[in-house]
Amino acid sequence: MLQETALIATLVIGLVMAFGLGLVALRLRLSPLVGYLLAGMAVGPFTTELIGDDSLAIQLGDIGLVLLMFGVGLTFSLRDLIAVRTVALSGAIVQMAITTLLGALLAVAWDWRWAEALVFGLALSVASTVVMRRALEERRELDGSDGRIAVGWLVAEDVVIVLVLLLLPAVTDATATGSEIGISLGLALVKAAVFFAVALLIGRRLAPWALAQAARTGSRELYTLAVLVLGLGLAFGAAYLFGVTVALGAFLAGVAFGESELSRRAANDTLPLKHAIAVPFFISLGLMFDFHAVAASPLAVMGVLIVVVVAKAAVAAGIMLAFRRPLRTALTVSASLAQIGEFSFILAGLGGMLGLLSDEARDLIIAGAVLSIVINPLMFAAVRPLSRWLGRKAWVARLAPVEADERDDKAAGRAAPQGHVVLVGYGRIGRLVASGLKDRGRQVVVIEQDPTIVERLAAEGEPVIYGNAAAAAVIEAAWLRQARLVVVTLSDPLQAGEIAALAHAANPDLQVIARAAGEVERSHLAARGADRVVVDDRELGLAMTLESLLADGLDEPAAVDAVKDIRRGLLAGQ
Repeated sequence: MLQETALIATLVIGLVMAFGLGLVALRLRLSPLVGYLLAGMAVGPFTTELIGDDSLAIQLGDIGLVLLMFGVGLTFSLRDLIAVRTVALSGAIVQMAITTLLGALLAVAWDWRWAEALVFGLALSVASTVVMRRALEERRELDGSDGRIAVGWLVAEDVVIVLVLLLLPAVTDATATGSEIGISLGLALVKAAVFFAVALLIGRRLAPWALAQAARTGSRELYTLAVLVLGLGLAFGAAYLFGVTVALGAFLAGVAFGESELSRRAANDTLPLKHAIAVPFFISLGLMFDFHAVAASPLAVMGVLIVVVVAKAAVAAGIMLAFRRPLRTALTVSASLAQIGEFSFILAGLGGMLGLLSDEARDLIIAGAVLSIVINPLMFAAVRPLSRWLGRKAWVARLAPVEADERDDKAAGRAAPQGHVVLVGYGRIGRLVASGLKDRGRQVVVIEQDPTIVERLAAEGEPVIYGNAAAAAVIEAAWLRQARLVVVTLSDPLQAGEIAALAHAANPDLQVIARAAGEVERSHLAARGADRVVVDDRELGLAMTLESLLADGLDEPAAVDAVKDIRRGLLAGQ
């Protein structure tokens, strides 16, 4: 019976552990990916052995990797690379070459073969798209100038590593002559070109037609299934017909889908679950991580970390400064690249299949990935203080132009407001609250995730911040030390609780008002630091407005009269 349910048991145990440790990681202000990796380590064959058949988890991880790479392909954009090609393309090539050489020299010092050393060094040279994009999104920097350079840099890395993955099998045949290797390389490139042409045709022509047919049925399930069939079908077809790995085929399929606006929008709308399905991939990495073997060679692990976190970051920062980019930009890009991820594992897997990489090398790559992902948030947190400290050094000033800190209010010509209200969420309820506060002459700073609303408020001259307020860097940008009140209109109690905790951590004197659907949510929000919690299903916006006016110092009769005026205005407008 247990054997019959082994797959379900493996999935349930792994996901339960990933959920628990993912929450712990978020509480510690780390990426949830760290929790997923630790979950795999906790239930794997090298620790508790809760998952008896780790081969099933690894197969699930392969499925997660395919979906993950499909999502990475969707976000791949040559436009991002072209926009910053001068610094990103040359910078990526130089950085990958130096990092690969350093990693290879490290491996040669361990008496590894040069072929294995080079593949190992190359695996250390490429960063994780998922980790980098999440980190930049949390800090509202993905669409800024620094984020565009980092994304373009990573696109260039992806192009290089894809070529390596396509060509590596052709150059590993020890019995082949030079002419035979040349022919193999040519065939590999032709196969890749043919596959991408076919995928592009499907992505631009067949995919929109198929999605339109699915949409006409009115079935959301069929619509989602159409996206999965097209994307995964292309990935499997690439592996079967063109000899590339399924994960690489999924990446190329995602790139092809991205060329069609309809396909890209459909995939983004119907595959938010790809993040959840990709969790088994990170769990499987933890399962494969033999920390006993790594613990037996701590110097080797330290060497890998120095190459990935220190050397690669330093090389990237040096290249940025050589292009006369601001110091903060150089540090942001270097922090973005100071980890390894998806393509590193694909390369390690291919290297193992070709007999180029040993289990020891794979364990070191996984160790480098786990530890660098854990360290990466700390590197981002150090960007601002480090740039300010280094900016005061004369020798740094000669290398970098005057720092242009986008969050420095004085440098940006913005005066920080005083005694204002921070309003999180500008939906129907948020607009009511803002109206009541503005009628009393209180300045309101809005934090909103909807880019359409952000653009409209900015065009109207309203102070607005784009991003997720549950990220410390976002909510702290709303001048919390000068604020007197934070009003959270979001319906998600977990996110609202995190915002309340962050607000009080930044300014203990702040009052925080939040909304709840019931007493359980009220208790949770109060425990997380919300001073007032409104539970009112009928007139929630008016109730939150009343609480906001009371918290702002207005006496109760006057606050009630103000809310009545707002209600009368709303009824008159109807």
